Amino acid sequence: MSMKYKMSEEVVLGRDIPEKNLKAGDVATIVEHYPVSEGEDGYSLEVFNAVGDTIAVITLPESAIQSFSEHEVFSVRLLAA
Repeated sequence: MSMKYKMSEEVVLGRDIPEKNLKAGDVATIVEHYPVSEGEDGYSLEVFNAVGDTIAVITLPESAIQSFSEHEVFSVRLLAA
């Protein structure tokens, strides 16, 4: 089974992760792929703040992440406490 996303690829969260104070649209980096024979593959993602410090490592199903689009721009938001 081939990976949809590559290791170290930056992706976009497709949904909020309230327990980690993350929001849909936040950028994360693929750090691990979990293939499954039946069902949906999973990925571990590392999320960094604007200065490059790790703020979270999460595992999500493939349907909860997406690639960048040419019609999107980066923005900055405060990380809710």
